[in-house]
Amino acid sequence: MLDLGRLRALHAVSVHGTVGAAAAALGYSPSAVSQQLAKLERETRTTLLERQGRGVRLTDEARQLVATAEELLAIVEKAEVLLEERRGQPAGRLDIACFASAARGLMPPVLADLAARHPSLDARLSEIDPHLSVDLVARGVVDLAVAHDWDIAPMPLPPGVEHADIGVDLCDVLVPASHPLAGAAAVRREELRDERWISQPPGTVCHDWLTRTLRATGREPLIAHQAEEIHTQVALVAAGLGIALVPRLGRGVLPAGARAVRLEPVPSRRLRALWRAGAARRPAITETVRTLGRMWARVAAPPGAPDAEGPGRGPDPAGPSPHRSRTPAPP
Repeated sequence: MLDLGRLRALHAVSVHGTVGAAAAALGYSPSAVSQQLAKLERETRTTLLERQGRGVRLTDEARQLVATAEELLAIVEKAEVLLEERRGQPAGRLDIACFASAARGLMPPVLADLAARHPSLDARLSEIDPHLSVDLVARGVVDLAVAHDWDIAPMPLPPGVEHADIGVDLCDVLVPASHPLAGAAAVRREELRDERWISQPPGTVCHDWLTRTLRATGREPLIAHQAEEIHTQVALVAAGLGIALVPRLGRGVLPAGARAVRLEPVPSRRLRALWRAGAARRPAITETVRTLGRMWARVAAPPGAPDAEGPGRGPDPAGPSPHRSRTPAPP
């Protein structure tokens, strides 16, 4: 009889591409995963992995086993959901995928709150690009994802994946403190066509949004510097090396050398919680989605927003305004 744990290890390697990455996702050591795979090869009397550069490639036989593993893991998930639903309390392991700025600006209080109120729930976070996380939810690799899409670039969801809106994150143009626009109340995108931009690398959601938006003004954007991390982009702006379009979530307090200016019309991205339809009634899912909604109301107006105390500086004493957030409907 095939061992489910060994099939789970093979499935993780198929998703993450390497034994090391699969081990990190499963919470095991690479050697433990390698041992599971070696035992599975002996059980099936077939070769499952072949070396390919620094990684591994699944054989045709392994891919057949992975397809079977996905079916079995879905059945196990259904049983776990039913048991947890009968107990009525969030429990067990909950794997959450989340994009970088939400992992920094939203998830710490969410995870801390869940740990304090539900000690039987083992919530684990992985920082993953939002487009990748949707597929991981659909394939059952993670239980819940916090993703985002932009107002002009909606994210399609595959069949079998449900969602709830967490809130709307607004974006500002960050400019050096010495920039002529640093004291402006607002600026239109047509005024920024000749600027040097600091952006995320090509292929990311934020980079694609920026280029599509600026091309609509009739000019190809001049992207002088590329940086994945928001804090790196902010540091480059503060050094006077260009301007950047940066979301508010996870941005933190701006340094003295940078100012935030409202861009009209205001760019926004929608934050969503995603889960598989089969897990919709799992208490761990419903409670986590509710907690995301509650915590969003606390972080939706970060320091450094241009509609806070003064242009681009200070906290918002009134808290988040209605246009900044929406409370998600529980699944």
